[in-house]
Amino acid sequence: MSRAEEFQERRPLLFSIAYRILGSVSEAEDAVQETWLRYEATPTEPRSVKAFLSATVTRISIDVLRSARVRREEYVGPWLPEPLLADPYQDPERSAELADSLSMAALVLLERLSPLERAVFVLREVFDFGFPDVASVVGRSEAACRQLAVRARRHMAAGRPRFQADRKEREELASRFFDALREGDVVGLQNLLAADVSMVGDGGGKAPQLAKAVIGAQNVARLLASVFPQMALIGVTGEPHEVNGQPGAIFRDRDGKVLHTLALDILDGQIQTIRTVINPDKLGHVGAVADAWVIDREVRQARRPTQ
Repeated sequence: MSRAEEFQERRPLLFSIAYRILGSVSEAEDAVQETWLRYEATPTEPRSVKAFLSATVTRISIDVLRSARVRREEYVGPWLPEPLLADPYQDPERSAELADSLSMAALVLLERLSPLERAVFVLREVFDFGFPDVASVVGRSEAACRQLAVRARRHMAAGRPRFQADRKEREELASRFFDALREGDVVGLQNLLAADVSMVGDGGGKAPQLAKAVIGAQNVARLLASVFPQMALIGVTGEPHEVNGQPGAIFRDRDGKVLHTLALDILDGQIQTIRTVINPDKLGHVGAVADAWVIDREVRQARRPTQ
């Protein structure tokens, strides 16, 4: 097998590692490409290709994350990960860990960790790397990596909910949510939302966005029911689609361009969090991106009472 073939075989794993460390599709793809360039330039064949490539993409991702954290501190409004529509890496033995670590909620929690903690958590807890391998990758002793893993698990456990919804329950509830959304049914929406539900939008200062998170079932239901039916009147459509392994949708303008994505956190029979990504810089991998400012103006005009 050629080097190119060996690399392509492991590309899904490399992307999945990089995405969980970085929370960015574009940065993960760049890290994977840089990994290939370094592998291609290596004069000797590594003893383990998988170990070499995994270590390389992780180290590159750590370096990228360190610089990205400075930019994220200056980010306009709430920061959310770039939406991922499908994880290219599949491992039946790690399916639960892979799915859980891909969710928007988990990726937001991972932002609380230092770059080293995040890398150790991803390699150890998600992809089941042994501590000797983790230590080799991050350049720390096994004892130090165990301590990093303990701290990371503690941070993650503190922010995670106690109850997980099964897939069928989530899909059924999401279907009812989108039906109520299309109809502008305030009561129907409110019945599906947790009392302390929050709605968070990421526009990055480059698209219309919520000034702050909207909290409470009544407030969120009223906002949704007032905006989405008006968007439908100007040709915006919602296409149900998993987003980061959770029920969600891709919203498109009348020309089929991507306006934003929406992801739902569903737990204990209710929607706990609604996250929308409308920053155009985070949507290019999904498809051609709509001009959200134009859509916003059209919605505002559609909501004005006729004379």
